[in-house]
Amino acid sequence: MQLIVAVVCTLGLSLLLTRAVRAAARAAGVVAMPRMDRWHRKPTALLGGVAVYLAFVTGCLIFASGAWLIMAAGALLFAAGLLDDLVQIKPYTKLAVQLIVAALVVYFSRRLPWTNIEAANIFITIFWLVGITNAVNLLDNMDGLAGGVSVIACVFLTITLLLNGQVEQALLPALLAAAALGFLFFNFNPASIFMGDCGSLFLGFAMGAIALLSDYDRTRNLGAVLLTPVLIMLIPIFDTFMVTVMRKLSGRPISKGGRDHTSHRLVALGVSERRAVLLLYAMAVAAGLFALLIRGMRIEVMLWLVPTFALTLLFIGLYLAKARVYEEEKEGEQPAGKTVLRAFADFSYKRRVFEVLLDAALVVLAYYGAYVLRFDGQMPEEQLRIFRNTLPLVIGVQMLCFLVCGLYRGLWAYVWAFVWVDDLLVMAKPALVGAVVSAGVVLAMYEARQPSPAVFVLFALLLAICVGASRLSFRLLRALIMGRGRLNPSGKPALIYGAGDRGEFLLCEILNNSDSKYAVVGFIDDDPHKVGKLIHGYRIFNAGELPELIRRYGVRDVLVSSAKAPESKLDYLRKLGVRAGRLSIRIESELTNHRIEKLTRAESVPRAVASVAPGESY
Repeated sequence: MQLIVAVVCTLGLSLLLTRAVRAAARAAGVVAMPRMDRWHRKPTALLGGVAVYLAFVTGCLIFASGAWLIMAAGALLFAAGLLDDLVQIKPYTKLAVQLIVAALVVYFSRRLPWTNIEAANIFITIFWLVGITNAVNLLDNMDGLAGGVSVIACVFLTITLLLNGQVEQALLPALLAAAALGFLFFNFNPASIFMGDCGSLFLGFAMGAIALLSDYDRTRNLGAVLLTPVLIMLIPIFDTFMVTVMRKLSGRPISKGGRDHTSHRLVALGVSERRAVLLLYAMAVAAGLFALLIRGMRIEVMLWLVPTFALTLLFIGLYLAKARVYEEEKEGEQPAGKTVLRAFADFSYKRRVFEVLLDAALVVLAYYGAYVLRFDGQMPEEQLRIFRNTLPLVIGVQMLCFLVCGLYRGLWAYVWAFVWVDDLLVMAKPALVGAVVSAGVVLAMYEARQPSPAVFVLFALLLAICVGASRLSFRLLRALIMGRGRLNPSGKPALIYGAGDRGEFLLCEILNNSDSKYAVVGFIDDDPHKVGKLIHGYRIFNAGELPELIRRYGVRDVLVSSAKAPESKLDYLRKLGVRAGRLSIRIESELTNHRIEKLTRAESVPRAVASVAPGESY
């Protein structure tokens, strides 16, 4: 009950203070002006961190005891950030202050118990505090992002401490969440105030320091001790890692600001600013839930799920790396970062090498996962020994089957998110064949001491799923990140007339063309048997519903896919006030002079042309 009262009071105080600070900052002219390396487009009040800090400290003084060290250390970083907001100080000065404060906290408080060497734990804890402080500072690059992610992280820190039975300590992250949430009401898109460095430095440090308070028994699950704080703070860590790596690969200074953060990359891929922030919120929640989940896991299960989670993050990072967020380099100009990292960047384009290494990792995960599932996470010592002894053999057999069955001959970038049966067979066949061959070899080796045959059934299924998911990862991520086409704020709402093969072809082209200017609402068709059904998640409406759809979704374009639609139907659509374009697919033959000169004979070259007439193209 005390926790609820404390949170409500701190939230109310934060709301009042944020409104007052916003008015004072505007009156004093303390505003952030738009810049090329910043995201906002209009002058916005600064110093929202003052409200966050004052609300938190007030809440601690009234409701929490024993928070003096965090309040005092946080005050030093708050002061450094406030000074930077007002007069700007050098980056190395802020770093020096962070190191001093982190060292004091480690000296007077506890350390992360990640090793059995005290000196190593001291170094790791200082690195943790400084790293999280700067990670949140870097994350403060879009309306509501740093504040919202901090609120989510504090909620999971509160839950973790409560599960540990540390009710008194749980007040601290709860109060910090309330202080940040009050500020978030004014900072979410469109923001009327920014927290500034005084807020981001304080928030990052406070969360990092509160994470040190956990008394979770390391003997129950050492992995949980190591991973829980990392997972709860995953979004700031992921964003910092992404920015650092990509700036180094691009030859850009890490300390220089820019529009190359995770949120900016999402927007560059076509996501609205608000949706980008909400997606990162969702990732923060998912990581926090995963942190809670692994607390009760056996170490055998955790060793399977954590690498799987890490691979998922890798694919998300690779997908976001595709976004163009840097200006093109001038022709003939050599990039500043022509180093070993640049060579590694060139190497990364060798996609087949990456695929082979990835598949080897997937074989290990699938084979280990099969044992974990078969024995319910409690692998007998005999089975664990069989797994270790046969793993190299299974990897070799499976990779040979991948090669022989032609898995590396496919261009998976052209596989739709809704895969054709032929593509599924190409991906599943080598996994199934390899599992059968591996089972035969292993069972023949061990005879009476053989592992359970069910292991290889599970292995085949898991590997087929992993291989398919890896090949479709970018398409799946695009579908999850971008959502339905109508959610694209830059796309014009459009209906496809004709729910047949040509209509599906037109939908596929629109969904997979990044330059498409249409946001598909759905299909309309005259066939009553098709009405109410879905094509790739898009509903088929009755043609009689067209006026209502035009009014409800603001449709101004109807793309007629049917070649048999009479001209009178197009006239009817135009009378409703929409533009009607007909899909046209034809095969042209033209003489190619270059080929005539080269082959000394005339040759007709067929060419497929698709368009939407009249005057509209997609």
